[in-house]
Amino acid sequence: MPRTVLTRPELLEKARKIKLLVLDVDGVLSDGKIYFDNNGLETKSFNTLDGQGLKQLKKSGVELAIITGRKSAIVERRAKELGIELLIQGREDKFVALQEILAKYPCELENIAHMGDDWPDLCVMSKVGLALGVANGHWQVKELADWISERKGGEGAVRDACDMLMLAQGTYQQALAPYVSL
Repeated sequence: MPRTVLTRPELLEKARKIKLLVLDVDGVLSDGKIYFDNNGLETKSFNTLDGQGLKQLKKSGVELAIITGRKSAIVERRAKELGIELLIQGREDKFVALQEILAKYPCELENIAHMGDDWPDLCVMSKVGLALGVANGHWQVKELADWISERKGGEGAVRDACDMLMLAQGTYQQALAPYVSL
């Protein structure tokens, strides 16, 4: 059954209201692959496009949060590098985790966007103002999403979401200005 796609004006209206972007990690901020070496050390890769987009989105006034089902020192380090202080790891109960974030950063659900890729994200995506997905996400997530990046998780999908939010909120050109000569 095809999902209802938002019209561009409907998407922009929802995106203008966003004050908090909540992200999953594996499959969204990373490509979802988890590597273990012979000593049991875990590695992941993150895309610098996503990092730049997140830094600019935060500068524009949108707060950032991460809720992930796995627990990893790598994710803690990446969050710190990006200035993301709202971080909850090792939790599959993502809506309960979101309530904990909202105790620290009060925000109405309609002012929250969540970007996910698989079933554990559905409980948050179905309740927030803007549900975002990645091109290679599970079909159930894509069916629920209001907007889906053309890129895969870990390959710039988060950057696309950041750009879309800044364009909708009228902060994109201001963020870009220091990098281009006019």
